[in-house]
Amino acid sequence: MTGNDTEEQVWDPFGTLRRTLWIGGGQWAGKSTVARLLALRYGMTVYHYDHHDARGHNDRRIARRVRLGLPPEGPDPERTWVNTTPEEMAAETLAGFPIRFAWALDDLRCLVSGRPVIAEGWGLRPELVAPIIGSSRQMVVMVPTQAFRDHQLHGLPRAAAIDHDVSDPERAQRNRLERDRLVADDAVRSARRLGIRVIEVDGSRDAAAVADIVADHFSPYLPPEDHIA
Repeated sequence: MTGNDTEEQVWDPFGTLRRTLWIGGGQWAGKSTVARLLALRYGMTVYHYDHHDARGHNDRRIARRVRLGLPPEGPDPERTWVNTTPEEMAAETLAGFPIRFAWALDDLRCLVSGRPVIAEGWGLRPELVAPIIGSSRQMVVMVPTQAFRDHQLHGLPRAAAIDHDVSDPERAQRNRLERDRLVADDAVRSARRLGIRVIEVDGSRDAAAVADIVADHFSPYLPPEDHIA
């Protein structure tokens, strides 16, 4: 990353980015649920990266593909999910995160709030967030243990769903699950290298208890709790 890239990334006209609290990590670790619970407790705004990335950024994604001379509709599902390896999938996902993160920052810059914003999602990578935050206590990385990942797979069928018709759905599902594990492992390594806290979610605590842990970590930046009858 060049100096100009860093300067553009931290451009913060309304002061939103420097007051944002970040929850990154692996898929299906409960990031969205924890962010929602904290938002209700403290009257904060949540930015759901995954939702914006999948739905709100399609115009920018298509425009970028056209500029690169690629088909606007995206890659072939067979190549993406079946005729590949989890390692190739993870590498491609990680390579795309910086571009997608820049789009998320544009969304966040448009928000003005009297209280901090919580941004959550798997694309909020420690190495991308670190240049923006003033303290490591503004971010946590949540990752599921293998046992909890298996629990989520059986309890939430969408956790490994492939939204395309492919020739080998079982292989596609295995590829996706292993890709998600590799991407989560990379987030853990990055967070530990940067001194950002990692919370392993194993299912022994309910969502409220995990939210308590995250709230304690974020406590220097949280407003008083909102007590809503």
